[in-house]
Amino acid sequence: MLTDAVLDQAAELEKRFNAAQKMADEASVLALEHFANRGDLNIDTKRHPQDVVSEADKAVEQKIRGLIAEHFPEDALLGEEFGFVEGTTGYTWVIDPIDGTAPFLNGLPGWCVCIALMDKDGAAIGIIDVPVLKERFAAMRGKGTTLNGSPVRVTDRFNLQTGMLGVGANDRVAPAQVGKMFEDLMSAGVSYTRYGSGALMLAWVAAGRLVGYVEPRMSAWDCMAAYCLITEAGGKILPFPVAENPSAPYPVLGAAPQVFDEVLDLTNLTQFA
Repeated sequence: MLTDAVLDQAAELEKRFNAAQKMADEASVLALEHFANRGDLNIDTKRHPQDVVSEADKAVEQKIRGLIAEHFPEDALLGEEFGFVEGTTGYTWVIDPIDGTAPFLNGLPGWCVCIALMDKDGAAIGIIDVPVLKERFAAMRGKGTTLNGSPVRVTDRFNLQTGMLGVGANDRVAPAQVGKMFEDLMSAGVSYTRYGSGALMLAWVAAGRLVGYVEPRMSAWDCMAAYCLITEAGGKILPFPVAENPSAPYPVLGAAPQVFDEVLDLTNLTQFA
């Protein structure tokens, strides 16, 4: 028999899950408006010239932050563009307003809006909306993962040689280390692909389109929504110690169970921790 505390927690998650869907609706509409006028956007750089941020990223995050503040003002919040705000409820929203800013600015469809909710047990809600492709991946702990409302699962058909592995890398890792990772994957006969958004490739793992996704360094806002998607879709994830330092990058791996250990061994992700 479920206790009152468990029922209350489930109700709180359900309330936030429904709200997250509406947040994604509004955020995606705003992002698409900016996408249609991307030639007029102001663009800044962060750590280096390839690490870009636009006024669209900032506007979409502000939209989501405003909605969270309106409906759940006591929840904590971590966003890519405006950092961390502490809360008192034990829930933390983790948002990436536009994952795949470079594709977004170049007119490609491979970008998405990411909204996650974490509690003491990890990612409890994950929403990844892909406005140009008209796809929404959604999950809540214990309820499975859906794509546009239909249930999806990680693949049980393919392995690393017959399926495709998503890969990512960035300047936080030395080029020689990245090169060695690719060399080892290629030597093992792995078919891999790289797309503009790590979050989107992780969502594709949950939907069974990729057997896995690996990146030596990602931030929590890049992966938390997708980690919920993958877990609820029957996949495995590499633990992400977000509580230690919310903004710090760590190795990321999400995969179908039959390839998880092999990817972990081939990429030697522990060297990047």
